Amino acid sequence: MILVTGATGNAGSSVVSALAEQGAPVRALVRREADLPAELATGDLNDPASVAAALDGVRGVFLLSGYDNMAATLAEISKAGVERVVLLSASAAETGNPGNAVSRYHIESEALVRESGVPWTILRPRTFFTNAFRWLDQLKAGDVVKDAFPGVRVAAIDPLDIGAVAATAFLEDGHEGQVYPLTGPESLLPADRIRVLGEVLGRDLTFVGLSDEEARAEMSAAMPQMYVDAFFDFFAAGNLDESQVLPTVEQVTGRPPRRFAEWAAANAAAFPQPA
Repeated sequence: MILVTGATGNAGSSVVSALAEQGAPVRALVRREADLPAELATGDLNDPASVAAALDGVRGVFLLSGYDNMAATLAEISKAGVERVVLLSASAAETGNPGNAVSRYHIESEALVRESGVPWTILRPRTFFTNAFRWLDQLKAGDVVKDAFPGVRVAAIDPLDIGAVAATAFLEDGHEGQVYPLTGPESLLPADRIRVLGEVLGRDLTFVGLSDEEARAEMSAAMPQMYVDAFFDFFAAGNLDESQVLPTVEQVTGRPPRRFAEWAAANAAAFPQPA
């Protein structure tokens, strides 16, 4: 049995699906009822006792970074005799900068997993394709999409490929102690993703880059300041480079990662036509 935490999220649901497709027994840790191809267990990653209650018969745990009392959660995982933890970290850990709020919680989570005594595999994906869903309201209003950091290329990744790598790490030997940086097959600017999305949707979309001042104001209205500062450190100051295309997904799974156009086509129904 594999316990997947964060099972209704973009990555977690993809892990559940990948494991279920291979016939592996899956238990999904959820806060409320969910439609997943898995046995459901109610719990919360911020509550180690609720995780412990879901560990009966579990040999692997898919774990997310940055939750409260993670050391206690890992102690429960170790006590239950779990044979493998696969941690969803992020490229932010590669900066090694604890002064950056996003980097810090990934760095600390990775350190706790390494120190837990449970065999581990760490995944460090780049930006998710699903971040494109933040454009939904703009696309409902019209054909112009505005976003931050217009000059930043990212080798973004389909969460389904993260799920495939995680499933392989659980079901096959040879992944203990490995840190896998995960990317998609192409390095794209925001304008490139908007162009591809427009082609898939049959719409003539236009991308407009926000100035740093506009982006900071917009982001400050949506998230705590420490995270705004973190993303500006990454992408305005250039202290995180997610542009490089890496072969890891194909090396681990035996197939190339999906292109953004494939993801857009599969999710086209989620994008509205303008009012």
